[in-house]
Amino acid sequence: MARSIPILPLSKRRAHVSGFGAELRTAWRDFGFVGIVEHGITEDVVRAALAGARAFFALPDAIKRRYEVVGGAGQRGYTRLCVEKARDQALPDLKEFWHVGREVGRDDPLAAILLPNLWPDEVAGFRKSQLALFAALERLGGELLEALAPTLGLPAGWFAARIARGNSILRAIHYPPLPRTAAHVAAPTQVRAAAHEDINLITLLVGSDEPGLELQTRAGEWLPITTLPGTVVVNVGDMLQRLTNGVLPSTTHRVVNPSPPWDTRSRHSIPFFLHFEPEVLIETLPSCISADRPNQWPTPIRAHDYLEQRLREIGLLA
Repeated sequence: MARSIPILPLSKRRAHVSGFGAELRTAWRDFGFVGIVEHGITEDVVRAALAGARAFFALPDAIKRRYEVVGGAGQRGYTRLCVEKARDQALPDLKEFWHVGREVGRDDPLAAILLPNLWPDEVAGFRKSQLALFAALERLGGELLEALAPTLGLPAGWFAARIARGNSILRAIHYPPLPRTAAHVAAPTQVRAAAHEDINLITLLVGSDEPGLELQTRAGEWLPITTLPGTVVVNVGDMLQRLTNGVLPSTTHRVVNPSPPWDTRSRHSIPFFLHFEPEVLIETLPSCISADRPNQWPTPIRAHDYLEQRLREIGLLA
């Protein structure tokens, strides 16, 4: 990984070495992004999930579209190319994706929100590999939030109690090779993922050694981020920004159209969007309000209502 963002070993926290939570907070405050190593997620788990995703996206469009959920706001199964767009952008992104969510029984009180997953019959082991990565990244995300909690004046278990049945999403993304028309090469109007911020608490990213991901620094410059095996890139989302009154800002990022030879190759990545439980009230933490930092969001909002509001803004919910 380019040493452009802080890299923190989670083994430090697990060895009870002091200071990890403060370092994490500083990294998220200054960059919005951090690389986490020594986290215990094996490469086999990551590789299996990526292999399953590649196999699915290589299927014919007619087969992939069998797994679209009409009226599901893209929250489960397949979402075709050029459907999702960044907020305030006119053109959709050049990407297709597959969503896996938390599995609950159909008699569960949250079943109306935590929809059933779909699993492609054409890809052997897909369900097993995706759920294994979902579980691994959820555990890691929970551990990071627990490390952060004391720096925000929160007791142990505060986040755990609010994310245990969160509406979290594992998203396998495919960015196909770019169009090679003369017009597009001369003046590309669409990009793989336009500049945006994530909706959720934190996002944990694995996969993709191809170039393209960039974050916007606090100075407004674009900084390339390249992942290496063994590193999970974790960024702040809008829910954590709102919870902390902007103390931890949600960082703008994008996936740009790469130069040759990368433009003729597919790009694959798998982010995990860690969410609150649907009924959690997102309310600014008192520790993040002061005379110098008045409350920017004085009206609390239910996590599910906030999610739906944002899904409408990016074109996934009517």
